[in-house]
Amino acid sequence: MNIAELNAKSLENAKRLYASGDVGKIEIGTTAGLLAIHTYLFQDLYPFAGEIRNQNIAKGNFRFANCLYLREALAAIEKMPQGTFEEIVAKYVEMNVAHPFMEGNGRSMRIWLDQMLKKSLGVVVNWQNVPKDKYLQAMERSPVNDLEIRTLLEANLTKDAENREVIFKGLEQSYFYEE
Repeated sequence: MNIAELNAKSLENAKRLYASGDVGKIEIGTTAGLLAIHTYLFQDLYPFAGEIRNQNIAKGNFRFANCLYLREALAAIEKMPQGTFEEIVAKYVEMNVAHPFMEGNGRSMRIWLDQMLKKSLGVVVNWQNVPKDKYLQAMERSPVNDLEIRTLLEANLTKDAENREVIFKGLEQSYFYEE
């Protein structure tokens, strides 16, 4: 299966996660919840779906959390508060630094982020309005300072958290970030 086919199948799984209501059964803001999302998206695509990585990975010059300390890092992230927008984004940024999976981190974590926002604040990110280049640049700089990603996401929050068009078009945009 090539990358385009893999992304299409995973996007289909993501849409089914919402359409079936299964997204409502996932623990919010926990490592177990993120593992469940990853499993749902990639269960028929990767043999490591839903498994915490046991290899070190990097993107460009940035090395994600060392696999020797990954479980401890995930436990610490799980304990982070998620009551305010700022706390939720900080938790999201830390999970991105941890990067718990060999592949599929961004797609899983954006759903994880939206579920925290929905539960705590009654909003989700309207991803269809978040430009790919600005999002990727902000995420790249977020480990040093999360102001840029906070500002970008905050400007694109919507209370339309149950609108299927917002969710599904947002998923499509979220997958576009990975191309």
